[in-house]
Amino acid sequence: MTLSELGLSDVENECMDNCWEAVQACEWCADKCLDEDMDMSQCIRLCRDTADLASDHARFMARDSGLTDKLTEATAEAAEECAEECRQHDHDHCQVCADVLEDCAESCREMMQSA
Repeated sequence: MTLSELGLSDVENECMDNCWEAVQACEWCADKCLDEDMDMSQCIRLCRDTADLASDHARFMARDSGLTDKLTEATAEAAEECAEECRQHDHDHCQVCADVLEDCAESCREMMQSA
């Protein structure tokens, strides 16, 4: 059985996949930021917040929670804010994270529009 057989639309499946990718990218970026010589505390903080929200969002989608809509918007906002912060840094891990987060935010916004 696949997730689409559980009743998730293509848009929802894409959003869920992008959320899990965002979790991985944010955790990796936050860890790498710890090794940087400059103050990366804001990047780390936003990455951790976004990773937690994206993880919760994907899990709530999987269980068809009534709170999914609220988490979709919160995840999109967090991903956009974190991507903006990451874009300010030249580190490869920040740039990759920003790319992944932009995809996550976009798919969350698409999911909100399709509801």
